[in-house]
Order: sequence, then structure tokens, then C-alpha cells
Amino acid sequence: MTNQIYPCLWFDNQAQAAAAFYCSIFDHSGILSESGIAVQFEIEGKKIMGLNGGPMFKINPSISLLVTCSSEEEIERIWNRLIEGGHFMMPLDKYPWSEKYGWLVDRFGMTWQLMLGAVPLGLPKIIPSFLFVGDQYGHAAEAIKDYTSLIENSDIHYLETFGEDEPQPKGVLKFGSFSLNGAQFAAMDGFGQHEFEFNEGVSLVLECETQEEIDFHWDKLTEGGTAVQCGWLKDKYGVCWQIVPKILGELMSDPVKGSRVMQELLKMKKLDLNILLNA
Repeated sequence: MTNQIYPCLWFDNQAQAAAAFYCSIFDHSGILSESGIAVQFEIEGKKIMGLNGGPMFKINPSISLLVTCSSEEEIERIWNRLIEGGHFMMPLDKYPWSEKYGWLVDRFGMTWQLMLGAVPLGLPKIIPSFLFVGDQYGHAAEAIKDYTSLIENSDIHYLETFGEDEPQPKGVLKFGSFSLNGAQFAAMDGFGQHEFEFNEGVSLVLECETQEEIDFHWDKLTEGGTAVQCGWLKDKYGVCWQIVPKILGELMSDPVKGSRVMQELLKMKKLDLNILLNA
């Protein structure tokens, strides 16, 4: 499998505005494709989809974007731009894990963690970061092991857990980093009371070449989870995925058959590539 895994951000009809805002802040950025429904863009080379989904779901801090900044000037510049019209969850300051770190919510509701440090060679500057809270607290390390065993070309790079006589229970994940088919992610368990959980606000798109790949990932990720609609599912940890054929964007943008593809898509839970190709 050589297919991409990337985050999809759910906006209330502000996807294009959000994408343009983010591209104006980060280097190596630009719009890849867009339609009335969605926009695909990249920032610092990281592919992201913005979806005009309406008011049904809202982004929350359960999945944020973690940005490693190489200098004080850079972290302050990015922080000052992203927080315009937004607010901070943790102010930009010195913390035990970083000389300068902050967590904010931008004007579109997306959450960002900015940290001063060196980007390890070969790793991206921006990575999605999972926060396991509520009923999922304590399951971060388990989820990492499940995801990396399920998805081809995946590795666990680092797991640091709490030990004896520490503030949180032994075995709870302080911080973990891992890759899924080459895409980098981070995760941690979040102690305490939180008014959010994983939801459709930020999902993971997993592109597949064949129906066999769609079937495999759909069947595995729905074990203990929930099949939703149009290729969406919730896994047993509550994380939302879109299991889609790689060619879906091309099919939906086809001026002749695009509307028929959409009509067929709306009838499905797990996607049937053959039906979509022949719509």
C-alpha cells in the first residue's frame, strides 16, 4: 500500500477561508485542489483536507496539529498569526518539556500546539497529535499499538509512560510518536475532566487503491467501533476515519458523472469502488 493518510478538518462552510489563512502563515504551502464541498491544501508539505460540512460537528482539542519551531522568532510569528481572532488554552511560555510552548484555538476552531525545538531529520514539521481523554484515558499506548499493527509500513518511534510515584497512574502515556504508512503522528493520555472527545471535527482520511484495501481497513477499523456513512467510521477508541478510494476526488470532480458518483456515495456506508467507477 502506497496510499496517503492525512487529516480532514470539518468547518461550517469556512474551509476555503481556513485553508487560505493557514497557507498565508506557513512555508511550503498551497492549495492542491478545491470544490464547493472540500479543499485540499498543504502547509509545510503536510497534506490536509478542509470540508465544508456545515454546523453539525465542531473541531475540538482531541486531535490538534503539533508544530515544531526552530527559533523564538518563528514560534512567536506563527503564534501571533494563528491566535488572531482565537484564544489560548495554554499560554506561550516555558514548560518542563520545552523552553517555549503554547496551545491555542484559532478563529476557525482548529487547535494547535507550538513547541520550540529541532525537527528530527526526516520527520515533518507539522504532525497530528491525539489526546485520549474521558472514557479513552489510558488507552493511548494501546491505540498506537493497534494502529501500527493494522496499517502497513507503520512504526512506533517513541513511547514514554508514567512510572511508580508519578502524578498519573503507571503505564499511562506521557507522550508517544508513531508513523502510519509513513505519515507521522503523536499521542498522549489527558488526565482530568474534559468537555470533549474524539469526533468528526477532525478525522483521518485513508486512501485505498483497491476494493480489497477498502474492505480490509474498513473491517478492521470497525471492529468494536461503528460504521457510519459515505465511507466514514468510528473505531473502538472513537477516532473517526474516512476509508476512501484514492480516485474518489477525480470521480467526484468529473463534469459528466460527478453528480451520479455523489448520488451513489450517499447510499453507502462502506464504499464500493466498482459502483462508483460505473456510476
